[in-house]
Amino acid sequence: MEVIPSPLFLGITMKNQMKLSDNGFNILGELEGIVLRPYKDSVGIPTIGIGSTYYEDGTKVKMTDKAITKERAIQLAKNVVKSFEEQVNKSILLPMTQNQFDAMVLLCYNIGKSGFARSSVVRNFNLGNIQRAADSFLLWNKAGGRVVQGLVNRREKERSLFLS
Repeated sequence: MEVIPSPLFLGITMKNQMKLSDNGFNILGELEGIVLRPYKDSVGIPTIGIGSTYYEDGTKVKMTDKAITKERAIQLAKNVVKSFEEQVNKSILLPMTQNQFDAMVLLCYNIGKSGFARSSVVRNFNLGNIQRAADSFLLWNKAGGRVVQGLVNRREKERSLFLS
């Protein structure tokens, strides 16, 4: 007699790997803006393009780097966002909607993979408390230890996307 594995176990090992939607990428561009020359973000980290702090090969952006084109900025962001998609897919254990996934990738892109993995957004979502997970986005509103209005606005937009 052939043994057929339970779909519950299959879901763990053969989980769909979600990707950021075009809408999610467009929102990323709105939230991050596009700057073609290296600049320092709100906490002094060299950044370029659509909020990229490093290149595809893992090299950190330096203030002495050459300017890039808009096309290169888009290509860089699309390539770099893959590691954040992977982090969200790895961290989230329950099924999610495309908008929930997109919102969590946007958050992860901004706060970093380790910050996201340890966040109350992840913890609450994995406990099945979607409303508390949504509200947890709002906690990530500080840079350099102080509340930044731009982050307050960003988190509201991500939370709205998450709940839509």
